[in-house]
This record gives sequence, structure tokens and C-alpha cells, in this order.
Amino acid sequence: MTTAIDAPPAMPRARQRGSDFSQLSQRITAAGLLARRPGYYALRLTLVALAFAAGGVALFTVGDSWWQLAVAVYLGLVYGQVALVAHDLAHRQIFRGRRASEFAGRIAGNLGIGMSYGWWMNKHTRHHANPNHEDLDPDVAPDILVWSKEQAREAKGLPRFIGRYEAQLFFPLLTLEGFNLHVASVRALREPHMKRKWLEGGLLLVHGVAYSAALFLAMPPGLAVAVLVVHHAVFGVYLGSIFAPNHKGMPTLRGDERPDFLRRQVLTSRNVKGGWLTDIALGGLNYQIEHHLFPSMPSPHLRHARPIVRDYCAELGISYHETGLVASWGEALRHMREVGAPIREARAGADAPDGAVAGSGAGGQGPVPSSAVEPEPSGSIPG
Repeated sequence: MTTAIDAPPAMPRARQRGSDFSQLSQRITAAGLLARRPGYYALRLTLVALAFAAGGVALFTVGDSWWQLAVAVYLGLVYGQVALVAHDLAHRQIFRGRRASEFAGRIAGNLGIGMSYGWWMNKHTRHHANPNHEDLDPDVAPDILVWSKEQAREAKGLPRFIGRYEAQLFFPLLTLEGFNLHVASVRALREPHMKRKWLEGGLLLVHGVAYSAALFLAMPPGLAVAVLVVHHAVFGVYLGSIFAPNHKGMPTLRGDERPDFLRRQVLTSRNVKGGWLTDIALGGLNYQIEHHLFPSMPSPHLRHARPIVRDYCAELGISYHETGLVASWGEALRHMREVGAPIREARAGADAPDGAVAGSGAGGQGPVPSSAVEPEPSGSIPG
């Protein structure tokens, strides 16, 4: 089983003008894939806004009925689509200017779904700069879950307990992610990096008041609480199902490991294959490699960039990993089971009788694709 990916060296300077990425960028630009798509986004934003409004109408139309739980499921999916729109706004895929992007982003994020645009923008920008870097990417920082064997060995308390079973607990924990986004958004208002804190906080407050009022005016309190829980559980699972396949189970970086931009983005990302329905459900983030290479590229162009990027990576001998949606979840879950092995082994050793040799605690696993294996401490992706 391969435990490290050897990134091929950059092409000799005699064979190229500029960096490897600049050569790819020229091909993408020549194909017209960085051009804006105002018509597409006008239609998409209109449809998402109508879907959002329809959810509000449904709450008051259905009234005191357990069919409200179906409305809650619907709203969870709509919230996910609004979050994807906020994502595209943050990357300036829709508007060229920062001011317009931030205004629309706060309307969609803070006011629409109760997620701080400023908080998410800061977090996501750091992720894009250093994907899967354990010291620099907040998405793989140890928190409730651990993402590498080194993090597992250092884990204490609740993360150590959950780390033993995090593959089994991952999707159940996602039911709490919708609530976590609200909590993280409010907590971020105290961070020094946050801009326009009063505006961010005011919009979050308006969202919370309006959302709570809609629920408790449209139905009895018990049913309102049930709708709130189901709505946010679906929202969390949907978002997690979109973002988990992107990098979880792909190689990680540590310390001074920092390959060039092209390899840093490609080797730590995974594409998810599928048709137009997958593109809609995942908001184009199924083309994660292309998105990381060209974050401002309009999402409908990512599909067309894929063969160009894939063929270019083949020319340079750079691994380009893509798989199906269900298979991507499987790779991510196998990775979570692997990284929890040190915790299970330590527990087995502590529970074993004196003189007994504890087992590995990770038996029963089949071979894992090399592209989905987190590197050992001795070497990740060489810089």
C-alpha cells in the first residue's frame, strides 16, 4: 500500500516559458473558460431565490401538519443551494467587483441562511491557499475530528473518544453542522480579522428573528422545534456530502512541505464524476481540481476545463484523481478509519493483559487507492 505520493518535478525551463501552471493557464484562457456568465448566474440566482421564497410560503400554507417535516427537508436542500451561491459570490465568479460580491454574499449568507460571509470568506481563503496542509488549512485542523495519524496520537478528551469511531460517526455528526455554522458565525464576530462586524452581526440577528418568527407563527411550538431540527440536520448532511469528497482522504502536507501551486492544488484534491444532476447538486464543486486551480472560473465552465486540466496533468505525469460520488464518500470514510488506528491501538494496548500483544485494531480493511491514502510522517507530497 502506497503511503506517499511522489510529485513529479517541474518541467525543465528549456522546454517551457513560465511555470507549469502558467502554461495551463494560457490554455484555459485561450479556450475562453475564464469569461463571465451573467446570463447563467441571472437564471441560477432567480431560481434559487424563487425556491427559497417557495419554502417560506410552504411553511404558512401547510400550517399545523406533520407534512411540515417534508418542508423542512426541502428547506435544508434549498439552504445548501444558497450556500453554494454564496460560495460562488465569494470567489467573484458572479460579479467582478469586491463590493458587489460582498454585498450579495452577505445577503445570501448572513441574511438568507444565517452563515457569516466574512467568517466563511476568511476560512475558505486560507483553505484555498494551502489545501490539506495540517498547519495552515483550517479545514484539516484537529477539532472534534482528526484528519491524520499524527493528530490522532496527540488528540485528548472528546476528539480522542470520537477519533476511534469517526468513520462511523461522520455522517451522524453532520446533522449538527447546520447548527455549528450559526454558532461559528456568531463567535467570529469577536475575531479581529472580521470586517463590518455590526453589519454582519445585524444581518445574522435579523435572520434569526425572522426565521424563528416564521416557524412559531406558522405552527405549534413542538412542531416548530421538530422542523428546526430536521431542517438544519438535512442542511448539515447536504453540505458535508458536498464538501467531504473534495479533499478528505487525499494526501496531506505538514511543516515546510509546499510543492508548486499546480501540484499543491491537484494532488490534494479529488474530482467527482457525474452528469448534469451531479453538477447541480454539488454546485460544480465536483470539479474540485479545476476549481482550486481557477477559483474565479464560473462553475458552468469547470466541466469544460476538466479535459484540458486532465490531459495537461497526464503530459507532466501528475496524478489526477477522480471517482464517483458514492466511491468518494467511501474513500473519505476509509481514510477516517485509518487515521483513527493509533487511538484504537493505544486503547487496545491499555486494555490488554500484562504481556499480551495488542492487535492493530484496524483489521478487515481492503486495499485503499494510493491517491486516497494520507502520507506517513516520513514524507507527504515533496516540495
